Amino acid sequence: MSTLERSAENLEALKRVFSCIDNTTLEGCDTHQHVQQLCQRSIELQDAGRGINHVAAVCVYPVFVRNARKWLEGSRIHVASVAGAFPAGQSPIAVKLQEVQYALDEGADEIDMVISRGSFLEGDYNKVFDEIAAIRQITVNHTLKVILETGELQSAANIAKASELAIEAGADFIKTSTGKIAVSATLEAAEVMLTTINKYHDTTGRWVGFKAAGGISTPEEVLKYYQLATQIVGKEQTTNQFFRIGASRLTNRLYAFLTE
Repeated sequence: MSTLERSAENLEALKRVFSCIDNTTLEGCDTHQHVQQLCQRSIELQDAGRGINHVAAVCVYPVFVRNARKWLEGSRIHVASVAGAFPAGQSPIAVKLQEVQYALDEGADEIDMVISRGSFLEGDYNKVFDEIAAIRQITVNHTLKVILETGELQSAANIAKASELAIEAGADFIKTSTGKIAVSATLEAAEVMLTTINKYHDTTGRWVGFKAAGGISTPEEVLKYYQLATQIVGKEQTTNQFFRIGASRLTNRLYAFLTE
């Protein structure tokens, strides 16, 4: 059971967060039955009487997109798909584009792509930018979230640089992590990314969204990310249009906290 105080302020914040969750399954052992259960559970996890709205999206591998869309029909929950050589990013751009297009053709509303960290660490920033821009071009009518994999970027300066590249290449969201390496989302990385988003808005007037993902599994943890976001970019930017949490274990735990 959570030890977090059930204050009115915390409950309001966490209800807001709940509607920003991308309910996620990205395992090698995923089956259609498991994805169907996730979709059904995502539909069930809402309570209008308590002010708990449905999650923002269900996030799956491309091969499950078509059925996920069918299972979520009428729910207003989006279908998100990782694509573009997730999680390593170590494929030619032609292969990445083909996978992204496949996910879109299957019915994905949102694409979560990952940058080429190896190329970034070699200093080939033009390649990283161009790959994001190429994927942006074919996802122009869809939401594009760009995963930086901050745990591999080695420094705050690199996280800021990767954030800038992704934003300038057209990302709708910048996202911390794949959840597939030892160091996933951290508040330190989130602060750098949110600060970069805020600076970009101050310069251009355009808001870019932020998504934290990887290892966030309790109401206490997710509340810290929400509070950090409100401090840096403001409460207005913490709706699911600009704020997302990638979660697998968190969703049921947060719902249980809100309804206990």
